[in-house]
Amino acid sequence: MSRSSPGVARVAAILNFIAGHPGQAFALTDLVRALKLSRATCHALLTGLVDVGYLYRTTDKTYVLGPALAAIGRTAAEHFSPLQVVQPEMRSLADEFDVVCGAYFLEGETIHLRERAASLSHVGYPVPLGTRMPLRWIQAMSFFARTPREAENWAARTTPALSEEQLVPFRAGLDFVREQGFLPLMRRPDRGEEGISAGTQDPPVVPQLTLEESTVYPLMAIMAPIYDSRDRVTISLVLAGFHGAMTGAAVTQAGRRLAEACARISSFLSGRAAPLD
Repeated sequence: MSRSSPGVARVAAILNFIAGHPGQAFALTDLVRALKLSRATCHALLTGLVDVGYLYRTTDKTYVLGPALAAIGRTAAEHFSPLQVVQPEMRSLADEFDVVCGAYFLEGETIHLRERAASLSHVGYPVPLGTRMPLRWIQAMSFFARTPREAENWAARTTPALSEEQLVPFRAGLDFVREQGFLPLMRRPDRGEEGISAGTQDPPVVPQLTLEESTVYPLMAIMAPIYDSRDRVTISLVLAGFHGAMTGAAVTQAGRRLAEACARISSFLSGRAAPLD
């Protein structure tokens, strides 16, 4: 795996640190102490950032974010969409596993299919782009995995109310997603070969929370969350349209691959900086 330049990482660390403390100005000694940089290195980087307008040096020799960086931030805020980052990962996943990869956005009590990438064998997939459907307990496990209090609040207010038979796997599923990063969904044994239909009160899938390597499972979909800097989920990626049953080992491989893609997207969208060497 390629590594970034230490100089780039140090510049990013300075900008992220100052941006993370809005309304404050920092002297050279403050940044040297906080970022554990040498005084000479830190001074050289600050001078360069001031020269290009990314930082501004005040009359009392402290540093704040500069006008050039503010302009870049405004442009990014006005034109950036998370789908710009999500789409390449979706295309790669769809082609690798010969499936459909959908990006579902949480909008209140509804999930909205806002983007989709399909392999050649799934061009006519039946769930149309733009589909909105009520958030059900099975999908909610992906959206609330790291926010158990929100999960319980949602379960308490959802209509129809969750039964005890649903609450037990719902809570166990939250733990599974939190630990594994993905959620495998199997075909309900009483629902035959039908696909996942939009807006159904009774989704034709059940979560599979144990996977034995050699056991064959009737896999229908794998779901994984994308987190923001507050560990909240507004986007989940779903792989669907798998061809036939799969072993537990194959399901785990696909799930981990999806989880890795979502982790990369989460890292970018949350703005988490790589640690300094």
